[in-house]
Amino acid sequence: MAELTALSPSRANDFLQCPLKFRFRSVDRLPEPPSPAAFKGTLVHAVLEQLFDAESERRTYETALALLPGCYEQLTSATPELAEMYPDEQAVRTLLGEAAALLRAYFGLELPDRLEPAERESFVTVTLDSGLELRGFIDRVDVAPGGQVRLVDYKTGKQPRPQYGREADFQMRFYALLRYRRDGVLVHTLQLMYLGSGSIKSYRPTLADIERTEAEVRGIWDEITSCARTGNWRPQKSKLCDWCSFKELCPAWGNQAPAAPEITRIAGTEVAPA
Repeated sequence: MAELTALSPSRANDFLQCPLKFRFRSVDRLPEPPSPAAFKGTLVHAVLEQLFDAESERRTYETALALLPGCYEQLTSATPELAEMYPDEQAVRTLLGEAAALLRAYFGLELPDRLEPAERESFVTVTLDSGLELRGFIDRVDVAPGGQVRLVDYKTGKQPRPQYGREADFQMRFYALLRYRRDGVLVHTLQLMYLGSGSIKSYRPTLADIERTEAEVRGIWDEITSCARTGNWRPQKSKLCDWCSFKELCPAWGNQAPAAPEITRIAGTEVAPA
């Protein structure tokens, strides 16, 4: 049995990519093999979070490098299967070297010794009138002396071309919606830091952006509940299929999907699923 009561930007993007992928992750909750790229991103995020625990004058590249091995040990100790991706010392050194390069790129984008984040790895959740819970983790929240709020998200990949940046843009607008709904304050700046390309994308959301994002989220949720009621989680082929963990279960590739669990509750609707 399963419940559908909450939505995050990553799960919303899953549904937009492929409704069946959303089902496998959010309804079936099927296990997925660990991803080296995702783990490298998690490792860099952990270092950047801990970096701000240091006194401002010690927030240097050398300090970040010193944090890398310890963060690796913490993450792999908590989830031992992650260590299986790095079976020998050379594999670990390669990972740490790649992470070090991303951290070097970070220090080329801003000076952490001049920042005092108000929040780090901030979990924000709000519940809409319909009962749908929106949730998300924001990498960093900065508050200027004048009270202006900036939401920062670290990306360890390269900045995509404008036509391929929809997912990240939607994620940041989603975060701005969460803060507006929770605090009633319009975020001043949304900032994406692409460490893979050493670039920053920043923009100021408007109230119209917030309203448009909420309408978009409600529309996505309406489609999700429709799929849940009918049981028609249609697959959607794209170039991303080559990186999907569930390709061997996908009917679009001639395979058999397992039966979906019974959905016992859906936020925002009184219609019982089929």
